[in-house]
Amino acid sequence: QVQVLESGGGLVQPGGSLRLSCSVSGSTGRINAMGWYRQAPGNQRELVAWWSGGTTNYADSVRGRFTISGNNLEMNKMTPEDTAVYYCNVRVGWSRFWGQGTQVTVSS
Repeated sequence: QVQVLESGGGLVQPGGSLRLSCSVSGSTGRINAMGWYRQAPGNQRELVAWWSGGTTNYADSVRGRFTISGNNLEMNKMTPEDTAVYYCNVRVGWSRFWGQGTQVTVSS
């Protein structure tokens, strides 16, 4: 059974940086896509960044500040609006799997 686990969340000051990692275990297939989503209280879950094949893309709100690379999401110049639970979603074959999420809080 595929398990997805996010790590690296925590508290960061505005303007600071954080790196999230997504580890995947139990997979017998190749990960062919990965996305990072986030959900703030009272909001719907939104897609932040993803890669598929050789393509990466970003939500407008994070483009230029966040970078998705391999299993990691680098977040720079963070603002309080980035506060949310961040989730990793991976695609193995035609199936998708979610992690439990990691809390990211941007506050002084």
